[in-house]
Amino acid sequence: MANAGDRAELGAVTSHRPPFKFSALARVWFSDTDAQGIVYYGRYLPYFDHARTEYHRHLSNAPFSQAGGDLVMRALQVEYHAPARFDDLIEAFVRVSRIGTTSMTYQCAAYLLPDQVLMVTAELTVVLVDLADRRPVPIPDAIREAVKAFEGDDLAT
Repeated sequence: MANAGDRAELGAVTSHRPPFKFSALARVWFSDTDAQGIVYYGRYLPYFDHARTEYHRHLSNAPFSQAGGDLVMRALQVEYHAPARFDDLIEAFVRVSRIGTTSMTYQCAAYLLPDQVLMVTAELTVVLVDLADRRPVPIPDAIREAVKAFEGDDLAT
């Protein structure tokens, strides 16, 4: 049994699908599928949320959860390329492609393993919002610096 201080690695740094540098695995559960036996289109968003959460956890020196607010969804664009089915293993890639004054844009891609078939791509933008007044606030420098250090020259500002 792991110690309470141990953190399970549910995502990992990767170099096999540039410009992505981070991915997380997801298994398609029966409850993820529709009456046709394929993954219901809305279920890819939790796979990407899982990858984003693990990405944030990897950048643990960046205070995503203590940023003076919460990241809220502003925009989402998804394209579906191929269907996944029950028990398929999916690798969900995530990267921050842009940091604005109050927002961050992520790119995501899901691939079927082991065949490496592209299933879904997505771009989503979140805004840092102050919880008290529900207004956008600037992304803290600590987050900006941590993401820049990880993403390097692939990050737009």
